[in-house]
Amino acid sequence: MCKVLKICRSTYYKRLRWVPSLRELDCQKLDKEIQTIYYDSKKRYGAPKIQKVLISNGNRVSLKRVQRHMTVLGLRSIVVKKYRHYPSNQQVIERENILKQDFSSTGINQKWCTDITYIHTLKDGWTYLASVMDFYSKKIIGWAYGTSMTAELALRAVENACMNTSKPTGIILHSDLGTQYTSDLFEKYLLKHGIRHSFSRKGCPYDNACIESFHSLLKKEEVHQKTYIDSKDAFTAIFEYIESWYNRKRIHSSLNYQTPDAVYQAAIGMV
Repeated sequence: MCKVLKICRSTYYKRLRWVPSLRELDCQKLDKEIQTIYYDSKKRYGAPKIQKVLISNGNRVSLKRVQRHMTVLGLRSIVVKKYRHYPSNQQVIERENILKQDFSSTGINQKWCTDITYIHTLKDGWTYLASVMDFYSKKIIGWAYGTSMTAELALRAVENACMNTSKPTGIILHSDLGTQYTSDLFEKYLLKHGIRHSFSRKGCPYDNACIESFHSLLKKEEVHQKTYIDSKDAFTAIFEYIESWYNRKRIHSSLNYQTPDAVYQAAIGMV
């Protein structure tokens, strides 16, 4: 065999007797842990978040070491080109901006933000997701999905959000100046429940940066990675992403690497 493989007998028997060192075993174990976290996140986590999960699991490892292992393993988090906003020429009446880009809050259900995003399907064409986020916890506390971008869709998301609080009175809800949010139907509901409506300035998406960021994340980590057959297919994927992944499993650096639901539930316990 040694003649066929063109190696000396000493090398052959040395390889037979080879036993991996503790260092090599540790590296192999870390590789498996990194791969498990990476694929459990559906390739959504990069080195910083993987390191935080490893630490929370009791594995004290540096960020640089995680980065080195991911490079060797050929693992990279999902990356897509960032959306560039182009201002609209449509005539829009300015309304009161209560928030003025003050995204801070001292507790849950003080400030919410909402917006609608587009999701394409093969059979049903464009479909729409309306989401409501709690500023303090970053949790999506209400959402609605449909095939028409209507005031009813926007309102349904807010109604679902209100089901998560016993008293919505006094909450500031921030939205853009879209016709869904300036409609009589939407405004009457907010007025009835004592919710204060804050509006973004025309052509200034940064006024609603938090919910814009969530929808960008949804597109990056879920929507742009798949092709949906129809609205039912898309709804199932969105439900899984928001309820099973984003709210309950996805850690956020701005939340000290906690999940939105963990922060929200902890805040409920302090009330």
